[in-house]
Amino acid sequence: MGPHYLSPFFTPRSVAVVGATERPESVGHRIMINMQEAGFSGGLYPVNPNREMICGLKAYPDLAAIPEKIELAVIATPAHTVPGIIRQCGEKSIGSVIIISAGFGEQDSAGKHLQQEVLDIAHRYSIRIIGPNCLGIIRPNGHLNATFGDGVIKDGNLALLSQSGAVCTAILDWAQSMDIGFSTVVSMGGAADIDFGEVLDYLALDSKTTGILMYVEGIRDARRFLSGLKAAARLKPVILIKSGRHESGCKAAMSHTGAMIGGDD
Repeated sequence: MGPHYLSPFFTPRSVAVVGATERPESVGHRIMINMQEAGFSGGLYPVNPNREMICGLKAYPDLAAIPEKIELAVIATPAHTVPGIIRQCGEKSIGSVIIISAGFGEQDSAGKHLQQEVLDIAHRYSIRIIGPNCLGIIRPNGHLNATFGDGVIKDGNLALLSQSGAVCTAILDWAQSMDIGFSTVVSMGGAADIDFGEVLDYLALDSKTTGILMYVEGIRDARRFLSGLKAAARLKPVILIKSGRHESGCKAAMSHTGAMIGGDD
């Protein structure tokens, strides 16, 4: 059996960070620092047309200028720039993209239109997307920390999937104080493309993961979710918290996923 089609998200050999900067308060800078502090051993390529060097590495004006093949692109630029960057990814045959940027379906009708434009371009080039409006992905065993969170995440055997970046951060902060490690952390964000079911399918066969923790607000593809859940639960325990039982929870989730909370049934 060959590698899972989601493997480039979790075990990439090369990563481009689009929107990398030298500004300490910026998301792009934090992602670069986290990647370096995690000890990522593959190619790490900051993309910024206004800088020659970022975090001690040569910066490139765009994805096309990078001479190497890129397996994973992490985008942390303003929402309106993302469709053009996704097109660049397609032209450079980058098939896996994490969109950290906010301002899409969670915002307003214009954001929903922009999100659909991104998806249309991605489908044209067979690009898969995690996000938008997410914290990113962590894979401690692979020295991958493509997030803008704080702190070092310990290697372990629990996987964490969360639709909320805030919940994800809170759990990671608590786990750090309790000396608990993780095999994989995925902040799903708006889950405009890749949804829980596909990540569960990957984790079901992941030998590093012996248990799965999930924070869910809504499921877009129920059939695929149930298929992935059954595959995972046959092999390892899955603990799932479903939010939005009460009106206040629904309103909080609406503010960052842009989708109505799925009913508990």
